[in-house]
Amino acid sequence: MKNLKLNVLCIALLAIAVSCKSDKKGGEPDYSKKVDTETTKGIQISDAEIERGSQIYFDKCAGCHGSSRKGATGPSLLPDGDGKYVSMKNLGTAGIRTFIENGTPSGMPEWKGILPENDIELLTRFLQVDPPAIPPYGIGEIKASWKLIVPVADRPTKPEHKRNIDNYFGVIMRDAGKVAIIDGDTKEKLAVLKTGFAVHILRTSASGRYIYSVGRDGRITMIDTYTETPTIVAEVKGGFDARSVEVSKYKGFEDKYLVFGGYSPSHIAILDAQTLEPLSVTTTSGNACDGEKEFIEEARVASIVASHTDPVWICNVKETGMVWIVDYTDPRKPEMTQIPSARFLHDGGWDSTGHYFLVAANASNKIVVIDVPNKKLVKIIETGIKPHPGRGTNIKNKLGNLWVTSHLGENKLSFIKTNPGEGQWTVVKEAKAPGSGGGALFVKSHPKSKNLWVDRTLNPDAKLNSVVDVFDTNTLELKKTLPAPEGVNGRAVHMEYNKAGNEVWVSYFMGEKSAVVIYNDKTLKVKQIIQGDWVENPTGKFNVYNTTHDIY
Repeated sequence: MKNLKLNVLCIALLAIAVSCKSDKKGGEPDYSKKVDTETTKGIQISDAEIERGSQIYFDKCAGCHGSSRKGATGPSLLPDGDGKYVSMKNLGTAGIRTFIENGTPSGMPEWKGILPENDIELLTRFLQVDPPAIPPYGIGEIKASWKLIVPVADRPTKPEHKRNIDNYFGVIMRDAGKVAIIDGDTKEKLAVLKTGFAVHILRTSASGRYIYSVGRDGRITMIDTYTETPTIVAEVKGGFDARSVEVSKYKGFEDKYLVFGGYSPSHIAILDAQTLEPLSVTTTSGNACDGEKEFIEEARVASIVASHTDPVWICNVKETGMVWIVDYTDPRKPEMTQIPSARFLHDGGWDSTGHYFLVAANASNKIVVIDVPNKKLVKIIETGIKPHPGRGTNIKNKLGNLWVTSHLGENKLSFIKTNPGEGQWTVVKEAKAPGSGGGALFVKSHPKSKNLWVDRTLNPDAKLNSVVDVFDTNTLELKKTLPAPEGVNGRAVHMEYNKAGNEVWVSYFMGEKSAVVIYNDKTLKVKQIIQGDWVENPTGKFNVYNTTHDIY
């Protein structure tokens, strides 16, 4: 077992995992029927159990270990191993159960008490047999899934209301498969829309009119904010599993194109941003960046950002460690530039100039810096264990312009200097939050704020994962630790500012009393708590103006 590494956290997925109910279809499958049973070294599992096991694995594990179980940020989970990691057969039922139930010190949550016992038992058998084959899914299948619900000609040409769209918030309710649109000025719920299974992120069009969601099931949903009530106007399924979408933002291309990054299949798809009509698909399978010439079939697209200075997207291919710069001038035949960096690329964001992109190669404990206009690698920076910045955040003080990342694997904030001069592209300061262990998923600040907010979502200590820590951006010292307010419980996750930069919205999920809590950024006091039957384990929140203009 010494070769079985402990870093088996599904980072992007588990960051917003909620208490597991049965499955997305509802109800428990009938496990009593032992037909078409496969026997492997004493392991018996039926076709119905394979299907159910696949659903559980997809929801809770595929983000880290890969859809084909060949490993990525976490190790492979193949029945016979892969020559590097121990086989699931050799680990055995008891060993597998130990990891599932207890988690790991590097951040994998303990699933005992969250996953039902029969799901845990099924996973111990499912992981000891060969994974099901993944069917092909290309441009033809994407086109077949496309639904243009409201044609462009039938949409309003101006807002049908007098609300401030710039301060709308899109709030993800992952397990419910819904997105709520909330008026950030009045705090009024405007709509709760069914958007697909396990929505991961929201992105806005360059004009701020449209909100796009992408779910773990690969479904893209397009929401129009001009209508009296926000309305879904188009949908398409870009793949079986996904995390990212982004729009074209360069001048002259605003609101024209949208890019989809596939986990399974691993590909980049470009669509018409007005209708979601598919235009092209490019596979991301290829050789790894580290010179070993290892060909990786499942090379998943993690974070995507859009440049404001060039007609390109930056697409980060996790397993290969390749940063793809995708020129969308010709969306049907896009020009692709691949920049070798470090495995395994995950989340990242822009520096304060919008010229450089910084992305976490989290399993390598590094931050990669890309000069986007010149399409070249600038620096690979050693940080702490499993940096997990989200998009990171930009602050400025006597040390210079700093881009900040938190870490999943240890209690550390790293401040990287981004402006020219001595110390550029180095960690010039480190800080710690109270307590021990990692588990931080997001950091957040705002150009008008003097605060830096940090969550501890995946820390195993309930006293830590339910708080947010606020640091002073000038001194980089802890200012205050904020516990969950009275009447709210669960894990605190993902902070988002309003347009004005004077409010911070924080989600509390995986508790009986989930909520969105709005804090006054100056006083750090609770301003309002949004709760109700419609608030179902909220996770990510995205302000329209800040998302459109890459303010973080």
